[in-house]
Amino acid sequence: MIKTVIKVEGMMCGMCESHVNDAIRNAFKVKKVESSHSKGQTEVISEEALDSALLTETIEKDGYKVLGITSEPYVKKGLFGRK
Repeated sequence: MIKTVIKVEGMMCGMCESHVNDAIRNAFKVKKVESSHSKGQTEVISEEALDSALLTETIEKDGYKVLGITSEPYVKKGLFGRK
């Protein structure tokens, strides 16, 4: 599993978060996507690494600006913090 963090400029409210989340869900097969306008970022959990160029295009076509994308391996924590 891969955790991708996207820095997004232009999200102002919960509806903006929903627009970004829906755009990503419609373009990619993801396990989880969560945006925060106050943090200016979107976190995506997926089985495979996401194409950065397509991710940027997907978000920017709705009027937002991608400032950066980072990815790292993601390990889901089990009960009581055990892996």
